Amino acid sequence: MEPFTLTGKDGATLRGDRSVGKDRQILFITGFLSKRWGNKSKALAQWCQERGWGFSCFDFRGWGDSEGQWGEYRLLQWLEDAEAVTSLLADGPPVTIVGNSLGGWLAWLVAQEQLAVEELILIAPAFNMMDLRAAQISDDRREQWQTTGSMPWDDEPLHRDAPIPWHWVEDSQALWRRRLTMPRRVKTTILHGLQDRVIKSEGSWVFVQHVLSQDPDFPIELLLKTGDHRLSSPEHLETFRRLVHNRT
Repeated sequence: MEPFTLTGKDGATLRGDRSVGKDRQILFITGFLSKRWGNKSKALAQWCQERGWGFSCFDFRGWGDSEGQWGEYRLLQWLEDAEAVTSLLADGPPVTIVGNSLGGWLAWLVAQEQLAVEELILIAPAFNMMDLRAAQISDDRREQWQTTGSMPWDDEPLHRDAPIPWHWVEDSQALWRRRLTMPRRVKTTILHGLQDRVIKSEGSWVFVQHVLSQDPDFPIELLLKTGDHRLSSPEHLETFRRLVHNRT
């Protein structure tokens, strides 16, 4: 793996890692408040190395090893980061994006704009994540979120240290409206755990039905598995690797 850097419009440096391969490139986009190297990315990077494929992952600005402070960035800017990394890969072999949770939704949005993306594998994609969160909480807490300008996702230590700006809800709503545009056909597989209590599988089902209502021949497949969205067990990781192999 070789490190790479990109400079955002604000001058902050985005950092990632990339290996160059042949035939195909896999871009892994992390979930909300996750760093680029975890169980999924490590397993996938090793698998790509064995096949001679390229692999890339990165940290969003304001998180991980990239520059900037959490809270200074909008969800729209995280989408810009994903688009910038995809553009970096555009001069190489065809790109498959593997997106996890929030990264799954961003992967879908990137693929709608960038022709280099030929395939998507979305793991428990968190479509419209922040707007849904705002709808799930009490009216008093939602009003407090708007008034104070930020709120933790929940009481876990990591989330308490990274409260979510209210403008992420506004950006989520704006990005969700893009689903009303006729989708660009990109081969898409969604893998979702039936016992996922954070990002519920019903959201993926509804999204697939919406896409097919716009384009009945859209190449999209929904695979529902037992377990949760973390898919961190050896069995789940093996299922994930087989999925990448079969779809590519």
